[in-house]
Amino acid sequence: MPVLNRIADYAEDMKGWRRHLHAHPELKFDCHQTAAFITARLQEFGVDEIHQGIAQSGIVAIINGTGDGPTTGLRADMDALPISEATGAEYASLSPGKMHACGHDGHVTMLLGAAKYLTETRRFKGRVALIFQPAEEDGGGGEVMVKEGMMDRFNITSVYGIHNVPNIAFGHFQTNPGALMASVDTATITVTGKGGHGATPQDCVDPIVAVVGMVTAIQTIITRNVHALDEVVISVTQIHAGTASNIIPETAWFCATIRCFDPDVRALLKRRVHEIVAGQAASYGVKAGVDYDWGYPATVNHPDQANFAASVARDIAGDSAVDANSPREMGSEDFSYMLESRPGAYLFLGTGPGAGLHHPAFDFNDDAAPIGASFFAKLIETAQPLP
Repeated sequence: MPVLNRIADYAEDMKGWRRHLHAHPELKFDCHQTAAFITARLQEFGVDEIHQGIAQSGIVAIINGTGDGPTTGLRADMDALPISEATGAEYASLSPGKMHACGHDGHVTMLLGAAKYLTETRRFKGRVALIFQPAEEDGGGGEVMVKEGMMDRFNITSVYGIHNVPNIAFGHFQTNPGALMASVDTATITVTGKGGHGATPQDCVDPIVAVVGMVTAIQTIITRNVHALDEVVISVTQIHAGTASNIIPETAWFCATIRCFDPDVRALLKRRVHEIVAGQAASYGVKAGVDYDWGYPATVNHPDQANFAASVARDIAGDSAVDANSPREMGSEDFSYMLESRPGAYLFLGTGPGAGLHHPAFDFNDDAAPIGASFFAKLIETAQPLP
């Protein structure tokens, strides 16, 4: 595994950074302690500019190369999840109910490792914009950073990111030259009927029966409204109603996550959810409201940048360890907003066997951090070579 020698030299430092971050998780936009730690490391490295407070706690740091050239953005998300940790690690979360269960501590470490190397060597022209982003898990920090003008402010011409994936072979990369991850929307439907005694349903308007009908009918969107070759997921993940065995409740509600890749299909799904809920409500004699949260768009790689990133990954991992046409998946990622704003690509990096993402026993594999850092550094040196 040709990790850059200089990066290999400070692999132990990277492990220390990662484990510090793991022990001090922060949620959503409130990543101020994390940002302070990152800023301190960047100052030690000698990066040229550090811009703080973007999307509340985000950072963009600039490293100047040798001579004029473009500015490439490298992004790491830095927020944690509201999960109680069960790793038993000596560096486990010190904040009850919060943990780095998705490896964002590892993503930050990869980018810090690349930053240290690129600041020392500067074997590239133009500039590097190091993007440390809050609120990927919840809040859309990527969208906020873009809306606050990050791309124009720092003249970013392209942007790249990595996500670790457990249970993919260690050190293997996956990506593709198109849609890599799905859009995600959330529909919450509240149904109001007329409550009463469970022994006299004729005197009530039962919202539970209506919810059951709506849930069943919504599943037919995929089989009867969407083309069979379009990939769509509609999963009803919550149903809430009632307080006792002998009471018909006044209200009930349910929630669904809705995912796809095509913007036209996405609009169709929203329309059909509203139509089905309205029709079912009329049928059952209840009132129903739909709160449809239009979430992250699909993460769509730009073909030229995805193919370029895959070639860099081959330099790091070898031809057999890079799948440049991997299947797309139904997870979502707010790096999508950056790819809507600038050409770029997103890749997955396998970290070997372990608990899955968002699991309380998940722990990032520290041995993967030098690989990700080497990829970022090699990408810059290849994209912006010196004459």
